[in-house]
Amino acid sequence: MTGERVERRLAAVLAADVAGYSRLMGNDEEGTLARLKSVRKTFVDPAIATHRGRIVKTTGDGVLVEFASAVDAVRSSADVQRKMSEYNRALPQDQRIDLRIGIHIGDIIIDDSDIFGDGVNIAARLEAIAEPGGVCISDDAHRQIRGKVDIVFDDMGLQSLKNIAEPIRSWRALLDGTAPSTSQPKASSRPVGPLPLPDKPSIAVLPFQNMSGDAEQEYFADGTVEDIITALSRFKSLFVIARNSSFTYKGKAVDIKQVGRELGVRYVLEGSVRRAGGRVRITGQLVDAATGAHIWADKFDGSLGDVFGLQDQIATHVVTTIAPQLERAEVERAKRKAPEDLAAYDHYLRGLAAFHHNARPTYADAKRIWLTAVEVQPDYALVWAQLALWHYRLVSYGWGVDRDRETEEGIKFARHAISLDRTDPDVLARAGYVIAGMDHALQEGMSHLDEAIGLNANLAVGWTWGGHVKSFLGEHDAAIERLLHAMRLNPGDIFRHVTMGALSHAFLFKRQYDEATRWGEEATRDTPLWNPGWRSLVASHALAGRLGAAQAAAIHLLDVEADASISKFLRYTPFSKHEDRQIMVEGLRLAQLPE
Repeated sequence: MTGERVERRLAAVLAADVAGYSRLMGNDEEGTLARLKSVRKTFVDPAIATHRGRIVKTTGDGVLVEFASAVDAVRSSADVQRKMSEYNRALPQDQRIDLRIGIHIGDIIIDDSDIFGDGVNIAARLEAIAEPGGVCISDDAHRQIRGKVDIVFDDMGLQSLKNIAEPIRSWRALLDGTAPSTSQPKASSRPVGPLPLPDKPSIAVLPFQNMSGDAEQEYFADGTVEDIITALSRFKSLFVIARNSSFTYKGKAVDIKQVGRELGVRYVLEGSVRRAGGRVRITGQLVDAATGAHIWADKFDGSLGDVFGLQDQIATHVVTTIAPQLERAEVERAKRKAPEDLAAYDHYLRGLAAFHHNARPTYADAKRIWLTAVEVQPDYALVWAQLALWHYRLVSYGWGVDRDRETEEGIKFARHAISLDRTDPDVLARAGYVIAGMDHALQEGMSHLDEAIGLNANLAVGWTWGGHVKSFLGEHDAAIERLLHAMRLNPGDIFRHVTMGALSHAFLFKRQYDEATRWGEEATRDTPLWNPGWRSLVASHALAGRLGAAQAAAIHLLDVEADASISKFLRYTPFSKHEDRQIMVEGLRLAQLPE
């Protein structure tokens, strides 16, 4: 403790920034900076000075101002926004500079010429929820200006602001509908708030910006976005805004948070197209509309030789990348919710978090959470399918106590899931895999998996499990093709060890032992508890004549699955071809695995 006294005072704080600043800079860096400099010199700084404000600091696109009076702060903001509105009318849509302004009156800390504290933080958070060209003020500021300014305000109700502990009642200035200066303004009773969010991940794909200055690329960019919207719409787990609504933002400098409120979505995908010679670069970023946080960003380069083929490639690349990102973001969101606020969908997500840990101590938690989900919503087909998959994984890892009972329960849950919903590709893929692997009804399971892929060609797990079942059927070339395609669709899959283990089996049965060993090593390195990977590794090493390596792998297999044996493999394996089973048996015997 230094004993130094902190200087505090009550002040009205105004925070402002430029909506869509990054987009404007991306379009025309030098032009944007020149216009912003002109705007500040002509409109912003004079309005602040006229109303006795002190500019505390400026950033590239923002300004922080201190006023002695909330009335002065609000009058200054209205003056700025009205002049900015007139200024923007003369500009093309993609060059307009729209400011967002937030105002709060509260206690601030003075440090040299800078200011800190909740008074500053709340003003900044209010600016973040203001509309482009708009002003948002706190209830504390509104009480100070009531009856003193000729501006009508709408009550926005309580707003949860980022990093602010308690919700803040907020008001929105209606700058286009001012009351006469002699009358007392009345707050509108109409609440202004976001559309309610759907009970599943919701996303809007905005028109991609054409950065090339070439009208032909406009059609290419629009076609790419349409393909992405169509592909995302095939995921029944997602709520996707239709093209007609997304394209109302075309050519506009948008604020992502405002888009989220207006369309009622949690996530927004935006991007740009830039052409150089015969090549094109697409960039995209996925944004959490509530917080403005970036969840994912990537770029895609390709040749314009086959425009439609390139559009398909880009759509596939984007969709199969962001679908898992959305799931992960939703899981994290559900984990932060209070238990009393959980709906069936939140229970499903929390179960996924436990399931994805892929560790025995947390595995039982997933089932318990999912059973709670179906208590809340008994017809939740996806949860029943996930419960079926849970049982299959339990048996595959050797973690169960009664394999026959667990197998029976897994099959029952899978068939129940399909009886509830035969149109959801996620349900069909999960349940079809379980029916094939646990009930050994291979053709029936394969039929459900083919249906899933038919409904959503970008469903990576459908390709993965379809590859498994093709291998069970003895169609190893088809299995390898599907499994490699699955890895291409979802290179970051947290269960990629399952795919790699299946590849190891397929190459083993094709008697390509070195390839089988390579994939088995990848699978077990990735997840040391994955006993099917160890089993394939034991057999491939042994059949390639590497008995020492095979016996070492057998020790690892027995560490993971203490009762692993040849007879257990023969009893529970879904591989249908006698010669495939015999290849595995021969390899296991050479490595001296127990009979």
